Amino acid sequence: MIEILDIILAILLLIGATFILLGSIALVKMPDFFMRLHGPTKATTLGTGAILIASGIYFSVHAESISIHEVLITGFLFVTAPVGAHLMAKAALHLKLKQVKRTRHLTIDSKQPHPTTSEE
Repeated sequence: MIEILDIILAILLLIGATFILLGSIALVKMPDFFMRLHGPTKATTLGTGAILIASGIYFSVHAESISIHEVLITGFLFVTAPVGAHLMAKAALHLKLKQVKRTRHLTIDSKQPHPTTSEE
């Protein structure tokens, strides 16, 4: 039973580390603020969540009680990361930060229609 648990924990840790690495690479490689914000927000949230779930399972099994710390941290992470990213994106829109062509349609005072909508 312990060997199966160790394999599950190792898989969760590898998934978490992979997502965190991809989010970090996205932070460095993306060309503008909005794209740099998207990569780390999504990927590192999932990566940190997977690592915290692995930690919670490990300490719950070895302490024979539910590890409330990891549960609370995971809950706060999944609630606060998207809210923080949304607030940073709204602030960047109001400050009119430089954007690449692919994200220019996101500006607040843009006179051009959104590329997915059609004017009739």
